[in-house]
Amino acid sequence: MKKLIKKAAIGMVAFFVVAASGPVFAAVGDQGVDWSKYNGDYGNFGYDHDKFAFSQVGGTYGGLFVDQATYSTQVASAIAQGKRAHTYIWYQVGGSQAIAKAALDRYLPKIQTPKNSIVALDYESGASGDKQANTDAILYGMRRVKAAGYTPMYYSYKPYTLANVNYKQIIKEFPNSLWIAAYPNYEVTPVPNYSFFPSMDGISVFQFTSTYVAGGLDGNVDLTGITDKGYEGGNATKPDTNTPATDDGKDANEVTPSEIQEGMIVTIKFSATNYSTGQAIPKWVKENSYKVLQKSGNKVLLDNIMSWVAASDVQALDTGGSNSTGNTQTHIVQSGDTLSGIASNWGTNWQELARQNSLSNSNMIYTGQVIRFRGWQSGATSRTYTVQSGDNLSSIAIRLGTTVQSLVSMNDISNPNLIYAGQTLQH
Repeated sequence: MKKLIKKAAIGMVAFFVVAASGPVFAAVGDQGVDWSKYNGDYGNFGYDHDKFAFSQVGGTYGGLFVDQATYSTQVASAIAQGKRAHTYIWYQVGGSQAIAKAALDRYLPKIQTPKNSIVALDYESGASGDKQANTDAILYGMRRVKAAGYTPMYYSYKPYTLANVNYKQIIKEFPNSLWIAAYPNYEVTPVPNYSFFPSMDGISVFQFTSTYVAGGLDGNVDLTGITDKGYEGGNATKPDTNTPATDDGKDANEVTPSEIQEGMIVTIKFSATNYSTGQAIPKWVKENSYKVLQKSGNKVLLDNIMSWVAASDVQALDTGGSNSTGNTQTHIVQSGDTLSGIASNWGTNWQELARQNSLSNSNMIYTGQVIRFRGWQSGATSRTYTVQSGDNLSSIAIRLGTTVQSLVSMNDISNPNLIYAGQTLQH
């Protein structure tokens, strides 16, 4: 989300009034993060005490739609780590309900987080000069979110909201539905500074920094327990739409240390203290995700850091696709993909993929969607993959459960940075 400094101050006493004015849930005071594609395929948490994550599914820029290919894997990653996963949509619709309708028509069917979870509309850019039209477009979207079975929220920052939106109309219809950002500075800020709390009614989530950790990460605090939505009692209710991200996250959450395998994506637990060599693990290492390159006994070798870690000190973020089941392959749909093309890469046909993925219309697949194929045999010889626009060897390797080095070797690639759309790779 936008990184702007907002300096509307309020005293601590006023904060407690705001926090106490909402219903009291167990999640009051919980901290969490929000992610876009810039946070990578699996996102990153700042601290062990983080309890939730908002992932961007995509959004509209005045009618131009940009999907986030990282959405599904980020949702699965959050759920795999036992966190509460929520969604937000970049909502640059100005005062146009026509653009708002197109955006909701496109993104509501793609929501992967549980029913009743939050779907926030990120309204921080592109407002029209008509304050009431802007407000009406926002309310239209929030009503659509609610009608779809989710908890609507409005995200922005105070000065922009006061200049462009009649926000009290929003909280009259949707009480305690505001998620407002206000940052005192760009220094690392692990806990909220309530001296810079925005003095507005109806705030349930306060985004208090864009530098939650060194290197940057948005930090948020739940003031009313709203991030419990969809997770009451610890049981997430799946949406009516196909939700492989929720399923994958739950499966990965149940992976035991003995079940960790080569090819899985994992994160190092915040509770871990040392590498297998005895050296201390820096905090920044625990904020990222890694692929398991090798497993030896109760230790795993992780890529990028190239270090051995006890299997009990890592948490699986996925189940390894074909590596864990032996006969299941997954593919994250990229821009320009067709079901026929994906099927061809796996040596099957589009009708079989449509059947296995419950697709009523084979022409209606979307960027970021996870397609599964059960039937690939680990004993097969080489398979092929057709490079899509926007691919790189790293993303292809992760998707296929292999390594960049293996792809380079098998395909005699002299420059790993020079691949092209339409190129056929053996793997």
